[in-house]
This record gives sequence, C-alpha cells and structure tokens, in this order.
Amino acid sequence: MSEEALAGRFIAIPETRQVDVLAGLLERRGAQVLRCPLVGIHDTLNTEQVHCWLDTCIRDPFDDLILLTGEGLRRLLGFAERYGWREPFIEALSQMRTIVRGPKPAKALRELGLSPGLTAETPTTDGVIATLREHALYDRRIGVQLYGQQPNPALQHFLDQSGAHDFFVAPYRYADEAEDGQVRALIEQLVNGTLDAICFTSTPQVTRLFAVARQMTQLEALHQALARCVVAAVGPVVADELKARDVSVHIMPAQSWFMKPLVQGLVDYWS
Repeated sequence: MSEEALAGRFIAIPETRQVDVLAGLLERRGAQVLRCPLVGIHDTLNTEQVHCWLDTCIRDPFDDLILLTGEGLRRLLGFAERYGWREPFIEALSQMRTIVRGPKPAKALRELGLSPGLTAETPTTDGVIATLREHALYDRRIGVQLYGQQPNPALQHFLDQSGAHDFFVAPYRYADEAEDGQVRALIEQLVNGTLDAICFTSTPQVTRLFAVARQMTQLEALHQALARCVVAAVGPVVADELKARDVSVHIMPAQSWFMKPLVQGLVDYWS
C-alpha cells in the first residue's frame, strides 16, 4: 500500500475492539479518521449456560463443533480459563471435527495449534449448511457457537432435519458502546456530506446506526447520505446486512475478510 494513498479522505470507522488498529492503517495512508465505536463486545450474562455447555463438551466431546466467529471461540476459551478448564477444553477441541464459517474462527483455532476440519463454502450460515449437506449428520452430537446472542433458526432447522443432536452456546453479547449523541453526530456528518467513506466491520454496527437514525426520524436522510458516500464492508455477512437495508456496498475484500484487505480496497477504489 502506497503512503498517502488516502490523503484528503475523511473516513468514519464504527469499529470498537480494534478501532485503533483500523484507524492506524487508514491514517498511515494519509486519511483523516472519525472514530465512533458503535457496539461493544462483552461476555454473555448467561454464564450458567456457558458453564454447562463447556462441562458437557469437556466430559464427552461433541462429534462436531460449528464455530461461527473467532470472537466466540476466544470467549469460550476465556470462560474455560476462569473455570480452570483451559487444557481440558483445548484437548476436547482437538478431538472434535471443527467446522468454521470463515477465516476468523479458523485463525482462532490456529492460535491454539489446531486446524479446522471443514471450512464453509462461503462465510455465511448458508455456506455452513451447504458444506454440511455433503456429510452424514444423523445421530451426531454437534456443538454450535452462535454469532453474539442471535439465535440461528436456519442452522437449527437444518441440524434437526438431519437427525443431529445440537448443543447451542452464545458466549458473548453486543452492547451499545457510543452514547446516542455520538451516533447522532456521526449521522449528521454523513447527512452533511463531510465524510468520504464509512467502513463497517460487523452487522450490529449497521443495526445500531439505523436504530438511532430511526429515533431521529432521519432514516431517509441516512439512506440518501450512504448513497452519496463510499460504503465499505469487511465481508459478505456485513455486506448482506447493508444490502438488506437497500444500501449499496462499494468495497468488500474478495477473499480475505480482514482489516488490511478492507483498507487496500479503499486504496484501490481511489487509485
């Protein structure tokens, strides 16, 4: 990436966990960055469910474990450490066939010295289902780590129809990070046309932005503003969420859904 490739560009980032990492990548290319963390990531409040799920997993490892996010695996590992179960949990992971939705859970596994057994055809629930259709699942015990606290009825229906025994766990939750006033200020910047681009890295960011715009009775103005500026999505799940709200996505990395390819996409767009 050439230095100063983004000079003169004003770019909003609603990222929370790695906001400084993403901001640094953009600022090193000359961009001016508006930091507005929209969503925080926290451990689930339902710790008893996670405790029971881990206990079941360690005592009698599942046949398969579906990992939808890297964050989820790291949160499960964090809970296991607090219970004194780190090594037993990693040992259980090594005994199960792991199915990852995309590169982030695969990376989280590699950090533990493990490799995924299967990788979804595309990094979506539909991609996971399409990959699993090629395998006999009848009577198999399958653990499923959910995306945030969101239930996944499509995946649950597929597993039930396949005759599998599913064990779902939701180890983390999304919570509002920025005060509504900061989000309103971001929406005003977008509506006023002062931003050149906005980079979305998770679907809850999109949900929060539109929820606050609705409170402000600025939904139509937000749609018009997003149509005028460059909208970047870190991967297809985020892009699909935006498209479902009739927002055109101008930039999305083709294969590697991480921050560096996202920034490279912005550089390529303006080059």
